[in-house]
Amino acid sequence: MTSDLIMAPKDRIYCALDSVNVDDVVSLATRLKGHVGGIKLGLEFYCANGAEGYKHVAATGMPIFLDLKFHDIPNTVAGAIRAVAPLGPKILTIHTQGGPEMMRRASETAAEQAEKYGLTKPLIAGVTILTSLDHADMLSIGVQDRVSDQVKRLATLAHGNGLDGMVCSPMEITIARQATDNEFQLVVPGIRPMGSAKGDQKRVMTPAEAVEAGANILVIGRPITQAKDPVAAAKAIAASLVSD
Repeated sequence: MTSDLIMAPKDRIYCALDSVNVDDVVSLATRLKGHVGGIKLGLEFYCANGAEGYKHVAATGMPIFLDLKFHDIPNTVAGAIRAVAPLGPKILTIHTQGGPEMMRRASETAAEQAEKYGLTKPLIAGVTILTSLDHADMLSIGVQDRVSDQVKRLATLAHGNGLDGMVCSPMEITIARQATDNEFQLVVPGIRPMGSAKGDQKRVMTPAEAVEAGANILVIGRPITQAKDPVAAAKAIAASLVSD
């Protein structure tokens, strides 16, 4: 991952392209090239199009955050990472709730495969609590702790078991940073420019607020993809990150 100290504002932005149509994703990725740091492809896109669809998007030259949130026994997660590592994603996600051994195996396998294929090791980011969940949701699945306490616990585990960073809500950036260190990369969804609709995100923050709090990478989807002019929207968000 590019050093945060020299990261241009636009490079912090990864645009989430949620369409399953390869041509649409390639078209928008091509338009956004040079205006954002990369794009995020999620589970829906990958299930619909697989590695071949991924390769079409990668051919645009845009760095790709492959957000598949692996969560299974350690051997299976290691195998999944072996399967996608040759594609050369910039960022891969796993669920921290898979436990310490799963996290260690994921990180080790990513490093081994990067060396094998002569690629840069992807940043392995651990998902803590999905941004669609709030305290009431956590209680409904039997987690009594506050969201912030659970995030802190999972952040500490991720940092101590070889992960390069984590995915967290904007509201837990400070907690996550305190539980880790300044090298640990915080990938933050739930970002909404001023005046944007929250959609299905319950814990949100503006781009500038998130960076000020300590976010490294901002994951932004609909405020860019559903704008009348996605490139102009991306430029405006990048401009909002420039300090006076």
